Amino acid sequence: MGEHAAGEQEDRDRPEVIGRRVQRLRTARGLTQRQLAEPAYTPAYISTLEAGRVRASDPALRHIAERLGVAFEELATGRPPHLATDLRLRLTDAQRALATGEASVAAERYAALLAEAEEHALPAERAAALLGLGECAMDTGDVTEAREFFERSERCLTDAGAPLPARVPAVRGRAVAHYLAGELRYACYLLETTLDELNRSGLHDPDALLLLYASAIGPYMDMGTHARAAQAAEFALALAPQVEDPALLARMHRSVARTLIAEGRIAEADTSLAKAAELYRQLQIRTELANCHWMRGYLYAQDGRLERAESELREALAMLSEKRAALYSSQVAVELADVLHRRERSEEASELLHGVLGGLSPERGAVHAAAAHRLLGIIAEDARDTDTAEEHYVRALSLLERAGAAGDLADLCRLLGDLLRRTNRVEAALDAYRTGLGHRTAPGTTTLGPAPAQPPL
Repeated sequence: MGEHAAGEQEDRDRPEVIGRRVQRLRTARGLTQRQLAEPAYTPAYISTLEAGRVRASDPALRHIAERLGVAFEELATGRPPHLATDLRLRLTDAQRALATGEASVAAERYAALLAEAEEHALPAERAAALLGLGECAMDTGDVTEAREFFERSERCLTDAGAPLPARVPAVRGRAVAHYLAGELRYACYLLETTLDELNRSGLHDPDALLLLYASAIGPYMDMGTHARAAQAAEFALALAPQVEDPALLARMHRSVARTLIAEGRIAEADTSLAKAAELYRQLQIRTELANCHWMRGYLYAQDGRLERAESELREALAMLSEKRAALYSSQVAVELADVLHRRERSEEASELLHGVLGGLSPERGAVHAAAAHRLLGIIAEDARDTDTAEEHYVRALSLLERAGAAGDLADLCRLLGDLLRRTNRVEAALDAYRTGLGHRTAPGTTTLGPAPAQPPL
């Protein structure tokens, strides 16, 4: 047990604390010290105990608890009997509320649970409530608040002496919060160092490893490190037979689909997404089901099936808007705008993009904000408005450089270079091309260290 958790426990076990508890319960029941003591103890012993000058033995506490009509556990610790079990049941209710799209209801429940867990010094339940609050904040788009909740959850478990696999969900939460804030490199660092620690120290927990590998795929892809993304997907698929949690398996299938799409394995990606969607339907997890529609829309767009892509993305957008998941809704809207533009509905696409840019920023959805500016630049170029196009490309470039999204950066530098060349600014165009080539030469090698150790498969 960590120092903080041990300190909380010692506070509850101190003789003066137990003494005050006995005195409060005795007076509330209208008993004298003699009535509480007899027949096994003396009134003087009860007086000494209540004053905190003696540490009561377990037999003495059991006798006093019986006379007071309370459970031994409640008298010894101050916690109502079965409190931990009750809190765990209520945590399940809060998780269900979050899964079915009621983030605000879930947040209220988690906050109430957190207060009780802190009052009664229950570190595992406290950490679970903080983790839930982090997921709620992520759902509503407050990535800074989400990260703080995840950090507190991890600290709580560390103080309680919990093993690393138990801390992995909080670490993964922190990494995703950094990823959504546009800090791709740090997200990868968090996930990779935790994977290394698990693999090298023999803590081969399949659930923890699968969660980390699946979570690394997104930032790897955005950074242009496709080989690492493919390897993470391969490891995740190899670990899947050892994992029983259907929600975790569904998340893995959804993440793996990204690497399959990038490799042009469209049919396999579609199958993977279908598996994920079916699991989410069974579990009634609406956010993740919406994400499956989102990913299938992206898949169909990549494959040129634009009508189906639009249908899937509109379904995702409707589900996420219904949940008030503003950050994710904005990201889906950018994908949908791209499909609308490709279907020659650029005015509708432009209107959609301007509507969502207010919900995205360098600290909140940076990669998708850059994608919105990139697409607005292309639409402006189509309309022969080169000044506006250049302005959008430069904004996108700034966002991608900050996020370290190498693959997207190279493509954007090509677009900007072409625009500058067409407007007879050859030197500036060359600079843009060089910047793009620098990011394309060896994706990821300048930003990431050695790949994580391989799990024992």
